[in-house]
Amino acid sequence: MGSKDDARSQQISDVLGDAFAALLRADPHGFRTKFRKMAADPFAFFRGSACLFSADVAELDDAWADDRTSRVWIHGDLHVENFGTYMNDEGFLVFDVNDFDEAYLGHFSWDLRRFCASLALMCWQKALPEEDIRDLAALYLRSYLEQVRRYCATDDDLGDFSLRLDNTEGPVHAVLQAARTQTRIAMLDSMTEVVDHERRFADGDQARHLSASERSQVLAAFNRYLETIPESKRFSQPVFYDVKDVVASTGFGIGSAGLPAYNVLIEGFNQALENDIVISMKQGNRPTLARVVDDERLTDFFENDGHRTVVSQRALQAHADRLLGWTTIDDTGFVVSELSPYELDLEWSDVTEPEEIAPLLADLGRATAKVHCASDEDSDERLVDFQTEEAIVAVIGDREDEFVEDLVDFAVSYAATARRDHALFVEAFRAGEIADLSAT
Repeated sequence: MGSKDDARSQQISDVLGDAFAALLRADPHGFRTKFRKMAADPFAFFRGSACLFSADVAELDDAWADDRTSRVWIHGDLHVENFGTYMNDEGFLVFDVNDFDEAYLGHFSWDLRRFCASLALMCWQKALPEEDIRDLAALYLRSYLEQVRRYCATDDDLGDFSLRLDNTEGPVHAVLQAARTQTRIAMLDSMTEVVDHERRFADGDQARHLSASERSQVLAAFNRYLETIPESKRFSQPVFYDVKDVVASTGFGIGSAGLPAYNVLIEGFNQALENDIVISMKQGNRPTLARVVDDERLTDFFENDGHRTVVSQRALQAHADRLLGWTTIDDTGFVVSELSPYELDLEWSDVTEPEEIAPLLADLGRATAKVHCASDEDSDERLVDFQTEEAIVAVIGDREDEFVEDLVDFAVSYAATARRDHALFVEAFRAGEIADLSAT
């Protein structure tokens, strides 16, 4: 390798090592698996290296960041595969952005740059011409801006805008239809068993029952979590939050390698076995943006990373999960939410042609604007004391074409960087140079 490649390879090793140091010590096998998955192809590498992307964009001279647009709630890891379905607190199946583990305050353009770079990378792997990639990224950005301006131009509660069964078509509608066919009982049957007329978690590769002391610790954490549910979202049934069983859990996304997690089985709406509900308690992790955003207010505001994740999700997601909350175990923050049968990710493998991708990107642009501009009614907005949509419209002004061109150029360029970085990462990992973790 030349000196430039050597320097970039060292930077990749340093950033990954710094970001994952504590978790690597806790679960080296899990991270060896994570890094092998990242080595599979450039997009897998891009997905797993949000910390590297954050370090890179933090060095940019961002023409679209001012005093307001540089400190708005952002997703922090927005890419084409971080969209999917969920059942909102009004009972509607919704297609939206998901996975808020990296959410933080930052430049609104960072989310858009990461999404467009991921789009350019995925489309390159589908062998689409650069002209098509540029057109598709521009379509996404213009759809985003159109929706932001709609939020800015009306006093109506556009927070109720969502992509649902009644207003979608194509791949988004298909994944919503697929989510609609999922059932709670099928999910329960895959994780639990009924013994002596009572449902319990089944032991297996991804579930371990706890010792008496660990169980007591988790139950105490569960009781603390209940206090973090907003009053407006609490269920009134006396039996709803009664705990039936607890297990330590594995099998979360590879981004959660090394993070302790538990599943809690609760009674739910009534004592019928088919209505039991699984609650996930997963340790929060320091977001990658915390390494590049220097703001003392954030350090002082968040009690822990469980609290930070929940506050961020409520700020980014209208009608958030009614069971969303946080707790602590040994003073470490945990995110608590329902493990829902209705959550399905968008599958891109069968969406291959530009004419199929284009309407999908129009939907994703609107969904991204909603995330930036519409929060849950129980969100804590003290950190952002202005209307995000007004700030974005003001900073762009009449320069929409310039804005789109800037971000599209960045996306195409960064996709090429990610392809080179992937090759450097593979060689460094094989040589045992990534966080001193041997590939063997």
